Order: sequence, then C-alpha cells, then structure tokens
Amino acid sequence: MLTQDAGESLPTHFDVNYVWEYASKEEGLRNLYEKSKLNQWNAATDPDWSIDVDPEAENVPDQSIPWYGTKYWDALNERDIRRLRHSSQAWSLSQFMHGEQGALMVAAQLVNCVPDIDAKFYAAQQTADEARHVEAYQLYLSQKLEKEYPCNPDLRTLLDQILSMNEWDMKYLGMQILVEGLALAAFGMQNQMTREPLIKDITSRIMADESRHVAFGVLSLREFYKDVTEAELRVREEFAVEACYLMRDRLFPKVVWEEFGLPVSEMIEIADKSKLLREFRTMLFSKIVPNVKRLGLLNDRLREQFGKLGILGFEDWEPSA
Repeated sequence: MLTQDAGESLPTHFDVNYVWEYASKEEGLRNLYEKSKLNQWNAATDPDWSIDVDPEAENVPDQSIPWYGTKYWDALNERDIRRLRHSSQAWSLSQFMHGEQGALMVAAQLVNCVPDIDAKFYAAQQTADEARHVEAYQLYLSQKLEKEYPCNPDLRTLLDQILSMNEWDMKYLGMQILVEGLALAAFGMQNQMTREPLIKDITSRIMADESRHVAFGVLSLREFYKDVTEAELRVREEFAVEACYLMRDRLFPKVVWEEFGLPVSEMIEIADKSKLLREFRTMLFSKIVPNVKRLGLLNDRLREQFGKLGILGFEDWEPSA
C-alpha cells in the first residue's frame, strides 16, 4: 500500500552554531541527558518479537471507529470488518512512524543549531531515541501487520514547515512542544485502548522516551520567550495555531476510506459529528496547552484561538514536563 518514493529531498537553511564553552550550564538539561543515557533500549531485541499478532483481530475496540454503527458499518460483512481493522491499525501506526522520522530529522538539526552544549548533548541523544522509534514501528508494520501507508498530507505539511524553519526556537516549539506533546497524548490513549501486548509494550517504551523529549523543549525554551519582540511573538503564536489545526485534521484516514470505496466527504462529516472522535481529538492537546502556558506563550490572542479549537480547558492542567 505504501506508494511514496523511497527518498525525497527538502531544501532547508538554518544557522549552525559552534559552542566553545563545554562546561555544563543548565543542570536540568544535563540531568535529562544523564537519564536518557540510562534508559536506552534496543528496538530489535528488547520487545518480545516472538508474540503472534493477528492484524485482523479486534486489537482496538471496533467502537473506536467514528462511523461504527452507521449504515456504512452495517453494510460490511465479517471479512470486510477484519480487513478494515487491519487497514485502520496499519494507517495509524504508519503515521506514528512517519512522525517519528520527522522527529529524528529535527533532532539532528537541533544538534547543529542550538546555542549551548547541554542542548547539543541531549539533542544527539534524542536523535538516537527517534531512530529507535522509527525502527520499532517499521519492524511491527513489516513483520506483524505486513502493511504500510504513506504520510498523511497534513502531517507532512507540518513536518516540512518545522524542518524548513530558520529559527532554532521554532524547531523546538514545533517538534518538542507541539508534535511530541500531541504524540505523547496519542500514545497514552492508544495504550489504554489496545488489547495487543506487543504494540502496548513498544508504545510504553516510546512514551518514556517522548516524555523526556517534551521536557527537553520546555527546559530549553522556558526563559527564551521572555525576551522576544512583539512581532516575533506573533509569528510563534500564528505557527502554534496553524500547527494545532494541522495535527487535528491529520486524524482522518482518507486513504483507508478510499480503499474501501467509502465517500470521503460524507465520512468526514460523520467523523466531525462523532462524540468519541471529538473527545479524542480534544484530549490530544492535553499535553500541549499546559506547556505552551508554562512557556509564557498563552496570551489573550492565543487563548482565543485555543478556545475556538475547544482545547483551552487544559490550560490549568499539570504540565507534562
């Protein structure tokens, strides 16, 4: 099913920063780096790959599909339902894999562009983490599900924007705070729903890494935004809002709907009206809003936009970092 080219280039430009002062200056970042070194795992050997996985089983409750119980669901026979489960899980995990590759590439950029040695050390460690995550998902998709899907266009747009940014702080904001924050919430909700022990174990391992990555972004940016100009702040607000909309909209598996001959526009309408999906989409931002507030970015303008998205209620939640 995966039809994208094997490789593709993306022109980028950003300043590369040497750091000639090698002594640690940020205790929190250095501690995070030490924790990361102690908590490495091997994607090829630590999960129990001997576990049999039936990709067509109800590994996630069918009721989690937004159009469950509609006329389109009722028209499916048992064979179609099994195929749909397989495709839906493969699509979801494929997007996780593509997102992890984006995180891998951004972390590698951060090694070059961040202006202090503690951040360079941790960004290098995160790069290794993200490579392991891509590997784990690729092994699961190829060996257990035997099916992959291309990167969702909305996710691809957001990754391209982050990778193409010149400013190192906006790479942090885009990946560490927004994308990683949403991923952490998504992984947590998947782990609550899945009944398949291998992917539950893999996801738990990845979540432990991702929580450190979000903390990396918060620790690196917590003082930075106090000194930016009003114009610079407005650019970052606008990007945060656009990124949130892209992350929300990337949840529609249009390619799967097309595969099953379902009307995409009507499926989007059904999904938008689904109480379950609305709650799921809203909860995805539970890790993002508190950390945006912690960074001092949640002013009246951004609060208004988050209110339109229906996610402002998370502003007083405990920050994940």
